[in-house]
Amino acid sequence: MGIQELLSLFHNGKASAKSHMKNLIEMAAIDGHFDDVEYDLLKQIAKQNGVSESKLRHIRENPNEVKFELPADKKERFRQFYDLVHMMSVDNEIHPNEMSLCDLFAIKFGYPKSSSKELIQAIRSNIQNGQSADETFKRMDMYIL
Repeated sequence: MGIQELLSLFHNGKASAKSHMKNLIEMAAIDGHFDDVEYDLLKQIAKQNGVSESKLRHIRENPNEVKFELPADKKERFRQFYDLVHMMSVDNEIHPNEMSLCDLFAIKFGYPKSSSKELIQAIRSNIQNGQSADETFKRMDMYIL
């Protein structure tokens, strides 16, 4: 991990990680089912972001305590959006509410509404092909804000 990534983590801090976990929980639950595969992915992403399982449970039980925070860093913003798309599609079933929420997140994250569906589909394809968020970002950097 380079100095820029460390600084980004420091500047975004736990608040951004909590916001990200809340967004992922919202995505997992929007279809009315919070499957084991979704929860496993949530725990994995939480661990990568330094969020304990007990903190994750607290966020899930008290979502109103966590406010939405958009990372200032373009790459971190993309990683979080990538995780949201991954959460939407991890159970291999995309509910219309999940797609609508993902579209809303694309706009909240600053991506153009006119190309949000294409961005989501491109990310899904990269996930299906085993590409990480960083690899996908490198491929798509010139096309996203």
